[in-house]
Amino acid sequence: MAAAIETKDLTKTYRTKAAGNVNVVDNLSLHVEEGEIFGFLGPNGAGKTTTIKMLLGIISPTSGEGTVLGEELGDMNVHHKISYVPERPYYYEYMTGFEILKFYGSLFGITDTDRMNALLERVNLHRDKSKTISQYSKGMQQRIGLAQSLLNDPKLLFLDEPTGGLDPIAHREIRDLILGFRDEGRTVFISSHELSEVELICDRVAIINYGKIARQGKLTELLKGGRVEITVEGYSEQALKDMNIPDAKILPAGGDLLLDAPEESDINAVIDAVRGSGARIVSVVPRKKRLEDLFVETVSAPKAG
Repeated sequence: MAAAIETKDLTKTYRTKAAGNVNVVDNLSLHVEEGEIFGFLGPNGAGKTTTIKMLLGIISPTSGEGTVLGEELGDMNVHHKISYVPERPYYYEYMTGFEILKFYGSLFGITDTDRMNALLERVNLHRDKSKTISQYSKGMQQRIGLAQSLLNDPKLLFLDEPTGGLDPIAHREIRDLILGFRDEGRTVFISSHELSEVELICDRVAIINYGKIARQGKLTELLKGGRVEITVEGYSEQALKDMNIPDAKILPAGGDLLLDAPEESDINAVIDAVRGSGARIVSVVPRKKRLEDLFVETVSAPKAG
């Protein structure tokens, strides 16, 4: 599959009075495939915003190279094929939802009002198109931003915290819209701290820390390594010794026993060993590794060098 975004050794250096030259982004190599939803994650100050600005051509890298939709970073020809919705978009509050689309459409030379009305209907704002932005809730403002981002029919969308601060219903509405973008063959690049949301919709992710890519790949691969918790009662100390269950941690759990085994273990063999000891299985519960676990594990690691 072709790459929507490809960077190699991308670096952005700033000079500070306190520390001299500082690499805010440090030899960053990123691969985003066409038609996928890609999550770009990292703690505050990790270099996410600087990276996005370089990909958008707003700032230039100090060194390294990259392409966006096959064009070199900074090439103006790519701008009509991409869209960007920032975390805190600014709109003229006295304008209505329809006027916002008409205004931004004019920047692309787009005057098709039928298209604008169709986009408003798609984001469920067609009944509110005559309200001013000052009357819009946070969720409505996010949705008008997504409608605006589709005006130029982009192949690649950059979304910065698209569900930040929204209630659960608005979360689902935005999530469904983003999944719809992928169904249309668009590439979606999401920067977010909403890890549970990212886990639900993203195909692949990258975690940046201290300006470097610490993890990158398919979520299904990165989240391998869950556990299976088996709660047991009626065991004895000698029975525990006789079980001899490889790779299983035995954890006291009140009056019961909790066997914590890797998900790739032969769980049937574990259960047979428990039953053979005369103990009773109370429950068997898979504990899938979550993106939050992976994130904390990654960004908590000591800084290299």
